Amino acid sequence: MQGVLSGFLVIAVVIGVGYVIGRRGHLGAQGHEVLTKLAFHVASPALLFTTLARADLSVVFSSRLLVTALSTAAVAGVFVAVGVVRGWGVGRTTIGALCSSYVNSGNLGIPIAVYVLGDASLVAPVLLFQLVGVAPVALTVLDLSTAGEKQPLWRRILTPLRNPIAVGSLAGVAVSAAGIGIPGPVWDPVALIGNMAVPAVLLAFGISLRGSALPLRGGDRGAVLLAVALKAVGQPLAAWALAAGVFGLRGAHLLDVVVTSALPAAQNLFTYASRYRVGEKLAREAILVSTVLSVPVLVVVAALLG
Repeated sequence: MQGVLSGFLVIAVVIGVGYVIGRRGHLGAQGHEVLTKLAFHVASPALLFTTLARADLSVVFSSRLLVTALSTAAVAGVFVAVGVVRGWGVGRTTIGALCSSYVNSGNLGIPIAVYVLGDASLVAPVLLFQLVGVAPVALTVLDLSTAGEKQPLWRRILTPLRNPIAVGSLAGVAVSAAGIGIPGPVWDPVALIGNMAVPAVLLAFGISLRGSALPLRGGDRGAVLLAVALKAVGQPLAAWALAAGVFGLRGAHLLDVVVTSALPAAQNLFTYASRYRVGEKLAREAILVSTVLSVPVLVVVAALLG
């Protein structure tokens, strides 16, 4: 319970600071855009590299990862199917699918893993799967779908290698797999830059709330409601059904996968939406509403399975 509340309190305070900065105009008219570009092109790749370079890649083969992958695919697939039927477009549907399934495993997942589950490493399977599997694929789709002109085949194939988020993730995995030790003078500045990622994302999100209408209004209401329902209820239910019914997980192992699946949509999804200028309102509202709803959901999950 303490982990849930403390994790959300940290996020709320930083977002609130961003909102105040936006209202007072301290960063000027381009403050939100500058922070978004800083997070996407510099800080987030550095953070992902340092996170994955020292990660234990053996978690890739755990049953918890399979539960995460299958539950993610299930809810994202539902959103994609509805998006295709409703004609929401590739970019918008991709952002919505991410908001339905991509959990806040970093700045919120880690403190909750520590205080609720008792071990920060338990969030590693989710973090690795999202950074190495989901993010590169989704960002490649966004790269290709938002391109102004048809690109040659070789450029399409190399799209992941031109995306800074994907490059940072894949480079970290390569370093970890090879067992390469990075000297301090090289590691420390990269880690320092990476430490800017979470604050930059949260501040940019807070700035974006200035002047925004109340959520669940306007043309994006249906997409937001679907994304939030899938994220807050659908994904944890899918994880519970798979973990208990298919993989036979019980006790603490069952609690681990359900709690991580019940985390809200990650704030960096708004960075992706802003970077590609697609589904920004959808991302902002889905993140905000799913974050609010995830508090009671996580409390209930911890009470029932803890």
